[in-house]
Amino acid sequence: MKKTILAVLGTMLLSTVAAAPATATAGAKLSWQDCGDGLQCSRLTVPADWAVLKGEQITLGLAKLPARDPAAKKGTLVLNMGGPAQQISVMRQAKQAFADLTQWFDIVVFDPRGFEASTGVRCPDRAPWAANAEWVFPDRAAYARYTEQNHRFGLGCAEAAGPLAGSLDSGQGAHDLEAVRVALGEQKLLYYGNSYGTVLGVAYAEKFPSRVGRMYLDSPIDHTNRSWAEWLLPKAKVKEDNLHRFAEWCATDQSCALHGRDVLQVWDEVMDRAAKRPIPAPGAGAGAAASATLIASRATVTFDATWPELAKSLAEAYAGDATRFAKPSTGAADPDFSRITMCADFPYPTAYGEVKAMEKRLKRAAPRIGWTIAWPLANFCTGLPRKTPFPPHPVQPRGPPPILIAGGLYDDVAPPAYARRITAQLDGARYMAAKGGHALYLSGNPCIRDHVHRYLTTGQLPPMGTTCGPASS
Repeated sequence: MKKTILAVLGTMLLSTVAAAPATATAGAKLSWQDCGDGLQCSRLTVPADWAVLKGEQITLGLAKLPARDPAAKKGTLVLNMGGPAQQISVMRQAKQAFADLTQWFDIVVFDPRGFEASTGVRCPDRAPWAANAEWVFPDRAAYARYTEQNHRFGLGCAEAAGPLAGSLDSGQGAHDLEAVRVALGEQKLLYYGNSYGTVLGVAYAEKFPSRVGRMYLDSPIDHTNRSWAEWLLPKAKVKEDNLHRFAEWCATDQSCALHGRDVLQVWDEVMDRAAKRPIPAPGAGAGAAASATLIASRATVTFDATWPELAKSLAEAYAGDATRFAKPSTGAADPDFSRITMCADFPYPTAYGEVKAMEKRLKRAAPRIGWTIAWPLANFCTGLPRKTPFPPHPVQPRGPPPILIAGGLYDDVAPPAYARRITAQLDGARYMAAKGGHALYLSGNPCIRDHVHRYLTTGQLPPMGTTCGPASS
């Protein structure tokens, strides 16, 4: 479930549009019907392009997890769990994580434009995925082949998008969010954005500051920085630090397959040998082997729960068998359409020489694994039509009330530097750190959850400088 909820970077294509400020019709009403799993569902009609209010219309699919006691509820909390991805089907699986919030609120989610229950884009082809999840590309030729595949995928999506062409970015999404607020009959928006859902939240605060009630942003993705080098470096450093934390865990936990050994030295030797000649992987098929770029792609240091498997993989690769690294991934692939959204918001440079130059720059600060951060967005965006309706930019919204922002100190998806930068641009916002990774509330951190509940129900912010311990404490 966590993999479905957490941010996976996606992209967008299609034609540029400058969405003018607009609001939903005051008369819009929602009719809720039971749709299973304890949810009630509804639909809302909105413009396909908020710059052309009388143009073609689309529908947004919504779902509500009702408050336990409707008579005692404090209002409606609109939630986006991130992605960019569908929300309703994820809520069916994840609703228990938000059970505490139903003490006070109806919880409403809606599928973003283009996804599932909303007017969707049905791309004719599946999105390509780097062979065997080797998203750190080994050479220019492999990258060129993948770029051509992604280009064909993007062209097909562009044709299939119809009235949504050029209108699949978070700027348009902020207007959808305002339409949802109006249809709910709420005077102010109460919002919880997780991961990529924070891009939507900040966009809303920028466009509709006077309509913000209380807003909690968990593990925010920074959409305010125009410098790719500045944007990537914090991610690279935290990912490199996570490799060191993995080594420290191995030194203290006897269950680690590399306990008692110099883990970083093992890493260096495995990577050096694999760079010279791929390490055989007999269990992954005849002639299979793991190159250094494949190992760099498959080595997961972000989440503590993956460390035991990583230790086994490294120990066996060091002994000459890289099967664990070379076996096809069993995890679910990112939704095809997620990459159609993010490149509208994040127009990452994708020329092979540019990505390699960024990789080289990052290696100075994060030489073992952090440098791989140069590749994920290139993987999503390369070959897609270069249209950018809503690029990164500093924000200076006027007058939103204090917003609560939380970031995990070990989060290399949304590093704490992102949360601090966003906090500095939102008047009165409060940053709260935690000794944890991505999606702090969802991961069950009790300290974070207590502060979030207090803030959303009363408006009380945690004291300046608050740092929560790990979720297990």
